[in-house]
Amino acid sequence: MTDTTLPPEGEAHDRIEPVDIQQEMQRSYIDYAMSVIVGRALPEVRDGLKPVHRRVLYAMYDSGFRPDRSHAKSARSVAETMGNYHPHGDASIYDTLVRMAQPWSLRYPLVDGQGNFGSPGNDPPAAMRYTEARLTPLAMEMLREIDEETVDFIPNYDGRVQEPTVLPSRFPNLLANGSGGIAVGMATNIPPHNLGELAEAVYWCLENYEADEEATCEAVMERVKGPDFPTSGLIVGTQGIEDTYKTGRGSIKMRGVVEIEEDSRGRTSIVITELPYQVNHDNFITSIAEQVRDGKLAGISNIEDQSSDRVGLRIVVELKRDAVAKVVLNNLYKHTQLQTSFGANMLSIVDGVPRTLRLDQLIRLYVDHQLDVIVRRTRYRLRKANERAHILRGLVKALDALDEVIALILVALATGRAGDITLDDLHRPETFFKTFTQTGCTRVQFFEYKQSTLSFGEGTRTGCLSMNS
Repeated sequence: MTDTTLPPEGEAHDRIEPVDIQQEMQRSYIDYAMSVIVGRALPEVRDGLKPVHRRVLYAMYDSGFRPDRSHAKSARSVAETMGNYHPHGDASIYDTLVRMAQPWSLRYPLVDGQGNFGSPGNDPPAAMRYTEARLTPLAMEMLREIDEETVDFIPNYDGRVQEPTVLPSRFPNLLANGSGGIAVGMATNIPPHNLGELAEAVYWCLENYEADEEATCEAVMERVKGPDFPTSGLIVGTQGIEDTYKTGRGSIKMRGVVEIEEDSRGRTSIVITELPYQVNHDNFITSIAEQVRDGKLAGISNIEDQSSDRVGLRIVVELKRDAVAKVVLNNLYKHTQLQTSFGANMLSIVDGVPRTLRLDQLIRLYVDHQLDVIVRRTRYRLRKANERAHILRGLVKALDALDEVIALILVALATGRAGDITLDDLHRPETFFKTFTQTGCTRVQFFEYKQSTLSFGEGTRTGCLSMNS
């Protein structure tokens, strides 16, 4: 080990500041941990998205890859996301896009994929240059009215464009699709739920906004019966659900759906038609085969995967003639992922801080976000209506002196000083004169007085409605 040689005294030497390595490591690791927690691994409570998911959706929306248009190559969506909002590897961005298109991963997919997007087993998706994607109609609800100043925007990584800090999210995506992620020193695992049940719970919270926490918790639990996993399956018992909803943490036991069948030859089989959420069916079959070979599972003669797009999942476990079906089934529950647990931990980012929340708190925070979106949208529409009414008011007044207005416009155009002349003599603000000069003399001559007055009346009514809503 050699001694570190410091540079000679001078300008460079003066810039060196000795620090305690323990304190520096602690401070730097905390900074790294918070960056991972807030900026990568945990979802935002308002829209249920991590930054990469939000950026992919907004990039696709901004690029026009929408449900009313044709699919576009996935590589284009990845490039738009990486170039404008997410300066990281293209592989992670494409993995994010693929997962949002898989109906076995998300209860309500946000990306409409065309091509090979993988399978619930070990089949990988095709490369991004082959697959195509666009937003689903439900994803458009995540972005609806985002152009009406309903959410805050911040500069992107290089300051060229703006990106949203959160999406309007007109449905509770965090609870509808769930979320999972491992941060530094903490992790989140939120189960997906049925959107109809969530809508009833949100409606109750809106109608009973002043209700206390106990009443709210009881009411939402009456309406949201439990998780609704995209791969179906069964939930065993209700204690895990109650713990999760009341404390934010719980263990929910899941089982696959099985049927015991007997063929014409008298041979008994256990047919599995649904597996627990996040269980890879290829690995599941491999696990059974390995345990049969090692002697841990007795009574099984053969395993056959009969799954297809037409019949869905169908795994047939053929039993030996002397095997008891119930005993074999119980052993499958015990030794394989035919029965497993979902360790729920409803952790999300609230005002920049990670918090574990109960079900009623998650819904309350979503309702507050929607109220804020509606207020901001109303203010935006009111301002636009007032600006429109201001223009129309001037047009209506100017039409009363149309001959003088046209004469001023002709003089301005002839002298090339259209931007310098105002309508002070006619007591008209400069804004209206600019409107006329931008419109052009021909359109002014054919402008109908009745149409202008009707538009003005409609504009003022819109402003009043916006102000009262």
